[in-house]
Amino acid sequence: MSLLAVNPTPALDAARADAGGATESAQVRALLQLRELILSGELAGGSRIAELAIVERLGVSRTPIRAALMRLEQEGLLEALPNGGYVVQTFSERDVADAIELRGTLEGLLARLAAERGASAAALARARACLEHIDAVLAAPALNDEGFSAYVACNSEFHTLLWSMADSPTTVRQLERVLSLPFASPSGFVVMQAHSQRARDMLVVAQDQHRQVLDAIEQREGARAEAIMREHSRLAQRNLREVLAGHATVHAPASMPAIKLIRRGGA
Repeated sequence: MSLLAVNPTPALDAARADAGGATESAQVRALLQLRELILSGELAGGSRIAELAIVERLGVSRTPIRAALMRLEQEGLLEALPNGGYVVQTFSERDVADAIELRGTLEGLLARLAAERGASAAALARARACLEHIDAVLAAPALNDEGFSAYVACNSEFHTLLWSMADSPTTVRQLERVLSLPFASPSGFVVMQAHSQRARDMLVVAQDQHRQVLDAIEQREGARAEAIMREHSRLAQRNLREVLAGHATVHAPASMPAIKLIRRGGA
């Protein structure tokens, strides 16, 4: 399964919820369907995409398809060709690493703002409850697919709660732009970790960091909260290297076909 399908970005959630009119609803639907075709591997990296072919494939009119193609170009999943049409982008290892680094920087800023501005008791309680759910998931002697799916859901919820504590819509909007990039999600490589004890241990480390940053926010220690979230993103960087080095589960391409969009090497 594609993790980005399991864990859609808040921007796409909002787009889906706000799509009241028929035209807007069709645009959102076309965007989600086309994005999933790419991330599921049905439209491989380097393949050309013609507007008319996508219209026929999805059974949607040209206007929402054109809007979806333009949006995916903005996200970086597609590149417009000089003579018309698009090509599915591939990403260097450095591209993905930079996206993760940028996400960690923005999450660090949000954690610092949450600590400095003060989080409500209700928000802190919800975050602690979320961490208790993660503890329950990690308490299992082995994590199956259902366990990892539960972890992804709880992990996404916790990060979203942290963002909301900062009360900074401007920063969150910028973060949502970053999260629309492939593999930049806080759970971007979690699905790759199934059946790997070493990688599962990283989830335990990540959970400790969750608790540490929540404590820093509660204690109003902004610099500490920011540093912990920056370090938290380093785990995703390590997971990226593990996956591309072939040290993660041998089932990785099947569990996350979009990994094929990543090219080995720096540039």
